[in-house]
Parts: sequence; C-alpha cells; structure tokens
Amino acid sequence: MVSPFRMSAILEVAVRDRLISTNDAKGAGLPKKNVKRKAYLTFEQVELLASKSAGYGPLVLTMAYTGLRWGEVTALRVQDYDAARRRLTVNENAVDVSGKIHVGKPKSHKSRSVPIAGFLVHLLSEATTGKQPLDLIFGDGRNYVRQSTSGRGWFAKAVRLSQKDDETFPRVTPHDLRHTAASLAVSAGANVKAV
Repeated sequence: MVSPFRMSAILEVAVRDRLISTNDAKGAGLPKKNVKRKAYLTFEQVELLASKSAGYGPLVLTMAYTGLRWGEVTALRVQDYDAARRRLTVNENAVDVSGKIHVGKPKSHKSRSVPIAGFLVHLLSEATTGKQPLDLIFGDGRNYVRQSTSGRGWFAKAVRLSQKDDETFPRVTPHDLRHTAASLAVSAGANVKAV
C-alpha cells in the first residue's frame, strides 16, 4: 500500500512531466491517528523497573531521569560523561535497522549537553570504570545494547515483573521513559517551558 504522502509525490512528478494535468492527491487530508495515551511512571515505579531490569538498571535510570532517546543513551561513550560537571554530551544516535546498528547524528543533528542528577553520577562512574574513552558506557563497551523488539526481551520482562509487584504499574516502552523524565522534572518543580 502506498502512503498518501508518497502518492501525492508520485502524482506531483506526473504533473511536472505533463502526464496528468492536476494532482488530485495534493492537500488531501489524512485519517486521524489514534493517539496512544502516554504512560508516566512515578519515582517509585522507575526504581522498581530499574531493579527488575536484569543488569540494565543504570541504563533505565539514565533514560528516566535525563529524557534521552534510546538511540542516544545507548550511543553514549565514556568520553561523553563528565562526572565533575554532572553532564552527558549527546553526540551520536544508534539506530537498529533490520538487525544492523547504524550510528549517526542525534535527531536534532546537533550535539547537546544534558544535566544529570547527583545520584546518577555514582551509577555512571561505576558503568565507566575500566573502560576507555571511546568505549560505550552501557553494555560491554564494544557492542550497542539492543532494544528488544519482542515481548520476551529484557525490558518487556522488567515491565511484567514490575506489574506483578505493583498493580498500578502501566505498560511502558523505553520511549515512555522520555515522557516520564519530563513528568518527573515538572513534578519536582522544573519550569514547564524549560522542560
């Protein structure tokens, strides 16, 4: 099936090549998307999820308290971590496309510096101990931590285990931790516009 955007682009080329006189798809409205309700975790639920994450607790906490995207957090290198200034510098984004990791610039195409909470300094310092500046912070330092796409992966399992312990625990994805970070920052008194 061809998307409406692609169809419009195809017809636009046909108009330009004088194969048809008008592009009837131009400006056609698309059906409304069903927007999934965003899930937000509480401070306690973030801690619970991290505790159930089979060795990935520091990664979960970093995502939940910085708002970094999956590809950004898994592409962080030791040299991107500044414990003294309590900052992470986002320089790369690692995306899994059909089982192959592609590394490029972040979504904004610019590097950015992200503040980290004091308690993350200890966790990130532990995660970087014994690693070289170009090693990845999370995982073994050489291989990117992969986001499990099945319901059997480590993240989905951590969510299920958390739901067993807390009946109010919502079904969340790694991207929902980005929303959680914003929600927790606002609830802690951060300026909504700054967040």
